[in-house]
Amino acid sequence: MKDYAILVLLILVVSCTSKSSDINEEQAIMDTLTAMWDAIEKEDMESYASLVHDDFTQFGETDPTLNIGKEIEVEGVREWVKNSDGIHTEMIEPRVTIKENVAWITYYWSDFGTTNGKAFASKGKSTRIFVKEKGKWLCIHGHYTLLP
Repeated sequence: MKDYAILVLLILVVSCTSKSSDINEEQAIMDTLTAMWDAIEKEDMESYASLVHDDFTQFGETDPTLNIGKEIEVEGVREWVKNSDGIHTEMIEPRVTIKENVAWITYYWSDFGTTNGKAFASKGKSTRIFVKEKGKWLCIHGHYTLLP
């Protein structure tokens, strides 16, 4: 009976630890995405680039083709930020799925700011894919769709 009680206790501890670990990893992914947006708001391209995987790909809101490469992503964001002010993005209804060292987050977004002196505001839906390398979640793919 004592061995059975120890086994049950061990299962409970492992189960709680696993669920807690999943919740921590989900939060880490949401925090990484939020840090990417914060870097954009602060015009900190070095921080932004540190969160993007070298093999990054993207289907942008209005892009007719796939954008490939971290350099293209960082340079595109740099140009946008250079011509913009007051950029702010909010994540709505995020849902994170983790499969070992790969994760994806689906969410709706709402953003606003000015670009080239003209105000913008948009809403959309997105999927971002992350990979965990050397203990750090990096964004490796983004797919964004504008909503009316």
